[in-house]
This record gives sequence, structure tokens and C-alpha cells, in this order.
Amino acid sequence: MNITKDRVVSFHYALIDRKKKVLDGSRGGEPLPYLHGHNNIVPGLEKALEGHEVGDKFTVTLMPSEGYGERDEDLVEILNRSAFEGMELKVGLPCQVEDENGELQLVTVVEFNDEEVAVDGNHPYAGKALTFDVEVIDVREATADELDAGRISL
Repeated sequence: MNITKDRVVSFHYALIDRKKKVLDGSRGGEPLPYLHGHNNIVPGLEKALEGHEVGDKFTVTLMPSEGYGERDEDLVEILNRSAFEGMELKVGLPCQVEDENGELQLVTVVEFNDEEVAVDGNHPYAGKALTFDVEVIDVREATADELDAGRISL
């Protein structure tokens, strides 16, 4: 069965940077499942998986526009340290902050001192070309509930 829209796909992957360092992956654990054609994974990887079938192995390099997007320096903000009261801060710490609309945003602490904390709302892989080493493990039809939800049922 080929990978097409509305099919549930499970795959193993290794996300590799330009220096051949594995940044993330599923090997050694459970494969990553997703509903194909519903924007549940980065666009370039979903496009690369289209048409493949169980057992296929391939490598694809994605430019930032096909992956986690370009960096947006407007997403780097300086906040008052008091907003982090009681937290033990360290560079690289992911945390949630409330934006001007009252919605929670995931950010990463990039720098701090006694008065201010610099946070970055960009995805850690934004602005980077990324290589995915992929192996398709399973492809099946999605259930009606999965199609209604636009994602897989875990």
C-alpha cells in the first residue's frame, strides 16, 4: 500500500545536521505515526514520503522553508526576570510564556541576568537545512475517527 492522503503512516527516522550529528530520531524506540496529508509533520518530509510503501528507505534534505521555517528575529524577546519567579533558569530551558493575546507560546531561554530574560520563540531547527534518514514501517487506512480529527488515534 502506497502512502497517499488519509493513510496512517509509521516510520523510523534520524534527523541529521550538516556535520552528520543525529539531532533527533525514533530508532531504538517506537516508529513515528502520523496521518498523511493533514500537515502533522514538516511539509517537506510529508511530500518526500508521498508514494512510498512499507520497507522503503530513503534520505531527504530539506531547506528551512520545507522544514521548520526561516528564523524570525522578531520572535526573540527580552522579558522581565520577575515573569520567571521561582524558576531555576538555564540557557536552553524550554518554557511557556503568555503572548499579547493571552495564548501560551513555547520559547527557549537564550540568555538571562538578574533583571532580564531573553527568550526565543523560533523552533530550535528553524533556519537550518535538515537531513532525514527515513524507513517506512507501516501504512494503513485511517479510521473515520482519525479522519474527523485530522490526526491519528493513540
